[in-house]
Amino acid sequence: MAKEKIVLAYSGGLDTSIILKWLKETYDAEIIAFTADIGQKEELDGLEEKALATGASKVYIDDLQAEFASDFIFPMFQSGALYEGQYLLGTSIARPLIAKRMVEIARAEGATMIAHGATGKGNDQVRFELGVAALAPDIKVVAPWRLDEFRDTFPGRAEMIEYAEKHGIPVTASAAKPYSTDRNLLHISYESGVLEDPWFDPSAPENKDMFLLSVDPQDAPDEPEMLEIEFEQGNAVALNGEKLSPLQVMDKLNELGGKHGIGRVDMVENRFVGMKSRGVYETPGGTILFTAHRKMESLTMDREVMNLRDSLLTRYSTLVYNGFWFAPERLALQALVTESQKNVSGTVRVKLYKGNVIGAGVKSPVSLYNPDIATMEADPSQAYDQNDATGFISLNALRLKVSAGVEQSK
Repeated sequence: MAKEKIVLAYSGGLDTSIILKWLKETYDAEIIAFTADIGQKEELDGLEEKALATGASKVYIDDLQAEFASDFIFPMFQSGALYEGQYLLGTSIARPLIAKRMVEIARAEGATMIAHGATGKGNDQVRFELGVAALAPDIKVVAPWRLDEFRDTFPGRAEMIEYAEKHGIPVTASAAKPYSTDRNLLHISYESGVLEDPWFDPSAPENKDMFLLSVDPQDAPDEPEMLEIEFEQGNAVALNGEKLSPLQVMDKLNELGGKHGIGRVDMVENRFVGMKSRGVYETPGGTILFTAHRKMESLTMDREVMNLRDSLLTRYSTLVYNGFWFAPERLALQALVTESQKNVSGTVRVKLYKGNVIGAGVKSPVSLYNPDIATMEADPSQAYDQNDATGFISLNALRLKVSAGVEQSK
């Protein structure tokens, strides 16, 4: 009788390496290790060999960077999503793509279960499992960190390291780790360890080595760099006149943003599971893209369309953060976002300088800005009669006057 198959989201780190071995023994199953290449760079080196040496029967390492950029990052950036006013959702937006590919592999391999190494106290467990639920409700999800048996066996890192040594699992780990990281095409995050103290200063000179994607803004070039970004229907399609794919746009913006120390965020955020957590993020390219996109919208998007879209931004951002990318309400919001972007086309010029993205000009063939109407000089178009403002103000002031009269009569 054939063994059951489990598709495991595998990073090659201590946790998922231990989980791979533990799942194989506990469930007497074939473990298919899956790693999504979404921009981890050198972190992927030697991963297939590690997985096979640990007991995986098969390994998938799939380059999903192009899909990640075009089908996940770009649609989200069209919406202007920003969680709690600071976080550009770099980790959040990667999880639905990983879940989607895991389901595809499970179907192709005849696997009945999917497993992940996300902690039972974090957001990622929710994001992975909501994605699977939306795409393949018949597939069972195994979350070892939520199983008493697993936590009893591995109450801490020391026990995991001991288990790895005992079973010859090829991992490099120490009993103490200053923080954990998660990297992809959009960003890198740092959390836990020393960062659990919100008074700890990651920007202090002695902590410079922590950051991987960007230089300290103080060490960035002393001369600003000009950059022109061309948009078509809300998507960046060219940099400095060179047509690029979404993936190429992200790669180039990351390079430029990192060079100029752009995109560092240090925040305490509200996790979906109910607790606050401290996260430090580097999103160099995303920060440039976010700022430039907003400037393009300011010239080309109708005021009431913008107000409507913006009124839904908190909802959209929260849906992405909480793992509801495949939910019907997010898809409905995305349809509105897509419609709102149909005229967001043109060119934005920005100045990159020591951690800042400074607007330096914007133009569009479908600009809604008319200098003849906006001018403080005589309006040659005579489209706006200043005398009309008297009635406009009177009508808008009416309810205020009525309300004031009521208050004064008390």
